[in-house]
Amino acid sequence: MRVLINFDDINGAHKVFDQMPERDVVSWNSIISGHSSFGFHDSALRLFSQMQTFGVIPSEYTYSIVLSFIQSVHHGMEIHCNMIRSGVNFSSIIIGNSLIDMYCNHGLMDYAFVVFLNMKQRDIISWNTMIAGFSKSDYQKMAYKQFNTMRTTTNLLPDEYTISSMLTACSSLQDLSTGKQIFSLSIKLGFLSNTILSSAAIDMFSKCKHINDSIRVFEEINTWDSSVCNSMISSLVDHRLEENAIDLFALSMTKNIRPTEFTLSCLVSCASLFLPPVQGTQFHCLVVKLGFEQDSVVSSSLVEMYSKCGSIDHAKTIFDQMSVKDLISWNTMILGLTHNGKTIESIQLFDELLKSGPPPDEVTLYGTLLACNHGSFINKGLLIFNSMEEKYGVRPTETHLTTIVDLMIQTGRLYEALEMVKKTGSGLNGYMCESILDVYGIEGELGFIEKIAERLVKLEPMGVLPYIVLGKAYEMRGKWESVARVKKEMKDRNVRKVGGCSWIGVKKRGLFVFNENEVVHHGGEDVYEMLRLVVRDIEDECHIV
Repeated sequence: MRVLINFDDINGAHKVFDQMPERDVVSWNSIISGHSSFGFHDSALRLFSQMQTFGVIPSEYTYSIVLSFIQSVHHGMEIHCNMIRSGVNFSSIIIGNSLIDMYCNHGLMDYAFVVFLNMKQRDIISWNTMIAGFSKSDYQKMAYKQFNTMRTTTNLLPDEYTISSMLTACSSLQDLSTGKQIFSLSIKLGFLSNTILSSAAIDMFSKCKHINDSIRVFEEINTWDSSVCNSMISSLVDHRLEENAIDLFALSMTKNIRPTEFTLSCLVSCASLFLPPVQGTQFHCLVVKLGFEQDSVVSSSLVEMYSKCGSIDHAKTIFDQMSVKDLISWNTMILGLTHNGKTIESIQLFDELLKSGPPPDEVTLYGTLLACNHGSFINKGLLIFNSMEEKYGVRPTETHLTTIVDLMIQTGRLYEALEMVKKTGSGLNGYMCESILDVYGIEGELGFIEKIAERLVKLEPMGVLPYIVLGKAYEMRGKWESVARVKKEMKDRNVRKVGGCSWIGVKKRGLFVFNENEVVHHGGEDVYEMLRLVVRDIEDECHIV
């Protein structure tokens, strides 16, 4: 039967199992493990129940197998209670490690720690599981403490998994000092060539804003695999080195390293920065070729990429074809529609989410409020904002408040907006002040505008908007001394207007950027010559007409 399972014939294995005249605990373990390895977790649980019905007592390996695929922590607790009632020997390291791993995977660190403390014997797997659990569950300082306890109270040496978990904890806390010490220990123990540890080190240095150290680690290891390349590509993308990330991906392909869904998600996410979006469509083709188009993370990245490139119809097509849509997918599509001016469609998608999708979170509600803002749907926006906490269980953040206040200002409900801000006690932020100055800056009541401009200067000292608005307001009222004072203050503070720019991408020749009021430009003679030809053609057309 075990041979059939190894050859991926679970049905044949089940037929052999059913025909066995006697089935001991080893037989049951094999068939339960087989169903679990194929993802048939429900049937594996049923077999576990049948096993006890037939009077076969589960062994420590049986419990270890079952606990490894439990998807509900309540089922895990029931099995734990079953073990206690059955008089299972909890001194077994296998049982203890399985329980710790199960509770850690479900985020119940207090339960896991109690099991860990009650174990009479602990091996390196026990410590690694506990340290990794603390590291991934926002208890990084407890991970530090357990690591130090293991080193000072036991004879166990940390292995590559211990070090990797500790580097992950340092990464989450952005604790570069401790991270360097842990990394030095890994070199001392001879683990640098281990790709799991190297990946964790690359990620740790990147998260601590030391990308050059990440690159140095990557260059010093001789073994390349997908985990190391993924970490390096992700780190480069996080530090806005997208071209380097794409170059590294191309190099990894020459070394026959198959990209994972994580690799493609990172690359697709940054492809929208390159115009025209040729590289993005190339990555999309690769996604389809490798069979990752139904992966929710990759699909969400594609939706985001096409949305940012303005190809919102392509984004919507991908979204509609997704067989499984998680909340990230819904949020990405809602925001994509909003940013592309499809505000009605964005709100309709939100309503569809409420009917058939997962519960909305703060990102969902922000995207929908932003759609209401861009579409000037004041009543819908107020309805959503006022029912956020009661109806959706999401407490409004400053971002939500800013969006709805901006909408109220844009639709002429300034004083209601000010009252709403006053009730929250948070005060006007920079964006709210900018919105008020944009709408009421020149023709509004001068004393009020001066107060708003003064607050904006305090919040954003180098911002140019309050000076421009005040200067125009004073100029319109003939207050020339005030106009001169504003200009002098701008000069004293070295506040300058930021010049605009536009760009165009020409196939393989890259991006050409044109700054405002720019006279000399690389390749400018060709550009202006072409403009003269265009103007001449226009004049000829007008003359013919």
